[in-house]
Amino acid sequence: MSALRFTGVTVKRDQRVVLRDIDTVFAPCRLTAVIGPNGAGKSTLLEVAAGLRAPDAGRVELGGESLRVIGPRMLARRRAYLPQRAEVEWPISVERVVALGLTPVLPSFGDLPATMLPAIDEALAACDLLDLRDRPATSLSGGELARAMLARAIVGDPELLIVDEPTAGLDPRHAIDAAHRLRARADAGRTVIMAIHDLDLAMRHADAIVAIKDGALLAAGAVEAVMTEELLGALYDVRVRITRDADGMGVRFRA
Repeated sequence: MSALRFTGVTVKRDQRVVLRDIDTVFAPCRLTAVIGPNGAGKSTLLEVAAGLRAPDAGRVELGGESLRVIGPRMLARRRAYLPQRAEVEWPISVERVVALGLTPVLPSFGDLPATMLPAIDEALAACDLLDLRDRPATSLSGGELARAMLARAIVGDPELLIVDEPTAGLDPRHAIDAAHRLRARADAGRTVIMAIHDLDLAMRHADAIVAIKDGALLAAGAVEAVMTEELLGALYDVRVRITRDADGMGVRFRA
């Protein structure tokens, strides 16, 4: 089990600071939701977490070891990253798209090895894709493709799973299913990080929250500690009311 630690992480784009001195820890056995308004720096934070963008200052460590020392080849075996608006440009089957999540150990040519099929079947089933496994990925709807990409991210059961807006474009049933699937990965001991706008799903399924605004860390901690009306109001610049019922907490925004 490996924690991901940010220490003094700063990132610039075209000389503009998009992340500023971020100190936080993403713990194993936890589903951490990264929240904040559009343009806050959430996607950049996830790119840095995945080792796809090096910080201009600061350090990122996985299990106490710098991502730079781990290197891209080994990191690819240990983490999976699902970006926003992932696309498939070739008419390969859904099954093959999901199998791409095993790329670090996947043969370059030929049929899928029999030893990998159970994991692929499990990921397809988890994302309600068994009936679509032979369909060309380019023929999928936006929601179907989003589910295929999530299946690709989880198929290798990585110790670090990073997903950017995993419920975007999904209908309510499949959005809840996706949240359950990420929750299950955390319960199995993995470190799971998701950027998400659906605060109700974050409240109901996450263990911890990292809230960022204008590239700075506004708060980090347990859901109950961070998801307060005062903090969410400051984060989104709107009035917020948190409701509680038998199913848990919910968020309502007011102009």
